[in-house]
Amino acid sequence: MNTTNNEVKRPKAVLVCVDTGEFDAERSIEELEELADTAGVETIAHVIQKRPSYDSATCIGAGRLEELAEYISRHDIEIAIFDHELTANQTKNIESIIEIRVIDRTTLILDIFAQRALTKEGRIQVELAQNKYRLAHLAGKGIELSRLGGGIGTRGPGESKLETDKRHIRKRIETLRSELKELEKRRNFHRARRKKDNVLVGAIVGYTNVGKSTLLNALTDAGVLAEDKLFATLDITSRALELPDGRTIMLIDTVGLIRRLPHNLVEAFKSTLEEAANADIIINLIDISADDGYEQAKVTYDLLSELGCDDIPKINVLNKIDKLDEDIVIPKDNTTVAISAKNHTGFDELLECISRNLPETAKRGRYLIPYDKTALINRVREDGKIFSEEFTENGTVIDALVDLKIYSSVKEYSI
Repeated sequence: MNTTNNEVKRPKAVLVCVDTGEFDAERSIEELEELADTAGVETIAHVIQKRPSYDSATCIGAGRLEELAEYISRHDIEIAIFDHELTANQTKNIESIIEIRVIDRTTLILDIFAQRALTKEGRIQVELAQNKYRLAHLAGKGIELSRLGGGIGTRGPGESKLETDKRHIRKRIETLRSELKELEKRRNFHRARRKKDNVLVGAIVGYTNVGKSTLLNALTDAGVLAEDKLFATLDITSRALELPDGRTIMLIDTVGLIRRLPHNLVEAFKSTLEEAANADIIINLIDISADDGYEQAKVTYDLLSELGCDDIPKINVLNKIDKLDEDIVIPKDNTTVAISAKNHTGFDELLECISRNLPETAKRGRYLIPYDKTALINRVREDGKIFSEEFTENGTVIDALVDLKIYSSVKEYSI
C-alpha cells in the first residue's frame, strides 16, 4: 500500500492488474503508479490477481471485484485504474459493481499526453489518438461517449463537448488526419532541406524518463523541460552540436517509449518517431541504474525495428552512472559509452563515439590550393567547413573539412 501527502488534494486511486504471465505484473503496476503520479493521481493500493486469462465481463474475477468494492467504500477512493485496455462493456460492468470511475492504462497515458503536448502537431496527435480510442469504445449498446467526460483521462487539447455520434467522431478524425498531413509535409520539406544542405541528424531515443531532455540540454543548452516524470516532454526539439572531427550534427529529442505503448499512440506519433528512421545515427539512451534497463532497451530496439531503422548506425549511451557504486564495471566498446547527463561526465567519449559511428561524409585535412584554383576554396566553404586559411607564395593553405562530393577535386592538393 502506498500513500502520499500533498498540499494540493489529488484524486485517490486503486491500481488493478491481472497477472496472466504474459508480462511482469509487479513491474508493470509499479510503472502504472508512476504514470498515475505523473497524471496527478495519488495511489492508495495495488491489487494483483493471478488468473489464466482475463474475465471477459469484468477483467478480474467477480469475487475479487466484490472485495475491491468493499475496500473502495472504506477508503474514499475515487478512481480505479486497470493496467490493461478494457472494452466498453468491461468498463460498464466494473463501474456498476464498484460504483466509482474506471479508466484503463491507455486512457491514463492519453491523459498524460494531453497534459504534456505543447506544439500544434503534438496536440493534434494526442486528440487524434483520443478520438480513435473513443470510437473503438462506442461499440457497446447503450454506452454513451459522454460517460468519458470530466476528470482524469479526458483532458484533450482543443477538446470541446464530446459528440455522441460516431459519424461526428469519424469526421473529426479525418479533419485531424488532414491537418497532420499538412504538418508532415512541412516536416518532410525540412528533412529534404537538411539532406540537401548535408546536415547530419542524430536522433536521441530511449525509454521514457531515461534522461533524453537532460542530455540534450547538457550538450546544447537547449532549455527543454526535464523532469523526473514519465513523458516529461512530447514535442520534438532539435539543436546543432559540433563534433570533435569538425562536423556539425543536428540532435533531435524524440518522444519517450514505454512498455505496451497503446497502438493508437504509436500510430499517432509515428511521424514524430520517424525522425529516428530518417536520422544518420541513432543515439539509444539507456538508464543503466534501472533494474529493468535491459528490458527498457529491448522495448526501444523493437520499436526502432518496427519503424525500419535496422540499417541505421546506432550507439548505446549508458546514462545515470552517477547512481552506481564506483566499483561496478561498466561494459564499453566501439558503440557503447557510459555517461552522467546530470553531472556532465563522459561527454568527450560520447562525442567521439558519435563521430566514429557516423557514416563518413567528409574528410578533414590540410590542403595547398593554388591561386588559380581559388574557386575550389569557395566550393569547400559552401559544402564543408574551413577552420583556417594561410596565404603563402605558392597558394592558400587551408585546414578544412571537405565534403566527399568534391573531395576528388581537392585531394591532389593535400599536404
